[in-house]
Amino acid sequence: MNSHTHLSLLVRLSDESNGLAWSEFWIRYGDLIRGFCLRRGLQAADIEDVAQDVMFSLTKAMPGFRYDPAKGLFRSYLKTAVVRAISRRFGQNARQASLGAAGSSSVASEEDHDTQWEMEWRRYHYRRAMGTLESEFSDRDREVFHRYATLGQPLQEVAADFSLSDATIYQIKSRVFRRLSETIRNQVAEEG
Repeated sequence: MNSHTHLSLLVRLSDESNGLAWSEFWIRYGDLIRGFCLRRGLQAADIEDVAQDVMFSLTKAMPGFRYDPAKGLFRSYLKTAVVRAISRRFGQNARQASLGAAGSSSVASEEDHDTQWEMEWRRYHYRRAMGTLESEFSDRDREVFHRYATLGQPLQEVAADFSLSDATIYQIKSRVFRRLSETIRNQVAEEG
């Protein structure tokens, strides 16, 4: 996908009756929304309610929405929609309890939202990129990469478990990491 596909999706969302566009949006961003809610400590039923609220508010907002990168990133707009949905779900008085207290000031709380959204945004892109790599690398190579590069298991342990040399483990890590980095860069550029 390229940035034109992303912009095309945003344009298609302006037609609230375009079920295919909304399905594509949910496939693309549902995992991000759920992950952020989990990070904020919400329970499964609350997460689904927040997700529905986000989708509902976006269906109302998208007909008048015009993406302008000079005004900000779409991911910031989406973060704001999710944070507001969580706040509506739990009400103003329960905001600190439901969103996690990062201090008594609203500035600290907003910084906490930003930090957690950014962390979830990175995890989201990592998961998407790893899904893309499923067709490019074998199950073995992805598992070797996961165990050695992501989980940090000792080289000798991973090499022994897969009956591979240390050099082969390094090569797998290098190839997968290079492609993973490229895929994430493309995804981020696509999002605008």
